[in-house]
Amino acid sequence: MRIERDSMGEVSVPDDAYYGASTQRAVVNFPISDLRFGRRFVWALGLIKGSAAEMNKSMENVDADKADAIIAAAEELMDGRFDDQFVVDIFQTGSGTSTNMNANEVLANRATEILGGEFGSKLVHPNDHVNAGQSSNDVIPTAMHVAAVAAMEEDLLPALRNLKTGLDAKAVEFDDVLKSGRTHLQDATPVRLGQEFAGYAAQIGKGIGRIETVLPELRELALGGTAVGTGINAPVGFAEGTIEIMSRRSGYDFVEAENHFEAQAAKDAYVNASGVLKTVATSMFKIVNDLRWLSSGPRNGIGEIALPSLQPGSSIMPGKINPVIPEAVMMIAARVFGNDVTITWGGANGNFELNVMMPVMSHAMLESIELLAAGARVLKDMTVDGITANVERAAFLLDQNAIVATSLVPHIGYDKVSEVIKKAFSEGRGVREVALEMDVLPEDELDRALDVRPMTEGG
Repeated sequence: MRIERDSMGEVSVPDDAYYGASTQRAVVNFPISDLRFGRRFVWALGLIKGSAAEMNKSMENVDADKADAIIAAAEELMDGRFDDQFVVDIFQTGSGTSTNMNANEVLANRATEILGGEFGSKLVHPNDHVNAGQSSNDVIPTAMHVAAVAAMEEDLLPALRNLKTGLDAKAVEFDDVLKSGRTHLQDATPVRLGQEFAGYAAQIGKGIGRIETVLPELRELALGGTAVGTGINAPVGFAEGTIEIMSRRSGYDFVEAENHFEAQAAKDAYVNASGVLKTVATSMFKIVNDLRWLSSGPRNGIGEIALPSLQPGSSIMPGKINPVIPEAVMMIAARVFGNDVTITWGGANGNFELNVMMPVMSHAMLESIELLAAGARVLKDMTVDGITANVERAAFLLDQNAIVATSLVPHIGYDKVSEVIKKAFSEGRGVREVALEMDVLPEDELDRALDVRPMTEGG
């Protein structure tokens, strides 16, 4: 152990730790869970701190040699070298001050090491140098937005676009497969299997559009507001310049928040984005639940499609295969729904000039993005690509569907068609057979009216 000091006095810190006294106090104070900030958030902190050091150097707020050392240390932080040094629990002070100080101390000690100094000597100071022009109260909300933007752009959107491509391909492949439509889980007028899959693809496409719509708001950053939104101790031009550097280094067009009081006191952009993620999760749940129903059986269910066989489905029933990927995606959706509640309630707890639920909100947001991205990937690669249509089963069930007689309504009226359908149901016979027997239309007209393909095209 070594002794480090902060404003409250001396603290014993593990000798090989890059963090210092403030971080160690938080470790002692918050022995709550095994949840820590992950790669995306740590990367975002590195981007912020390195860019701030570059700006502080140009403004001569921090000596050039110290700023250069901080920049080099921040690059290492962004690359993942110090992920194991972020040891503070997610459930901590609501501002995330402990995590901001965790970053400041790691970077200060690493920068000190780069300059040939000793850990804890504060040759590079965590507050005066690494945190210059900043506050936890603007750094943490900035990191929340930066991490979410990067995760959406790099993980979620590509995964969803790939899933949509897979569903579009199945829509084309299955376009000629005629089958029963279903409403209320009951037989309805015919559709094509390709039309169902085109609907799924459209759901994902609209989800992609919704995510793209919330990204501009997430690119607005709170940096520059410092403690309460007034910008105290941040030189004029510091935030704007730092954010320009962040944009250049990350490739994302970040901008300074229009109103720093809104950006720090409220988390409405986060709540809005979470609502979109919940909608995407809802779409994915609907799709995979349909896939479970359509593949049910395979002999005693609907069985109109077959999903890839991935693993034994039972420890007691030999040969049983279950829809494991759809079930996993359903659980992902459930988790995203819960995270949305956490983020919504967290967003509601902005008090005066600061929200005090930021760490758990960020963790929930990034988990939702990661889960949806992973779910979209495995759904496309492990299930959608391998789906096959059971054309014969679909045709058989369609042949049993008396509701196809709906196409006769324009010819003989609703009430007469009801009679045909009731008779077909009660006697277990086909609609065409019953309609011929009841002499509702000449045979050639009846055959044209009961031609299934035109029923799927409208008009």
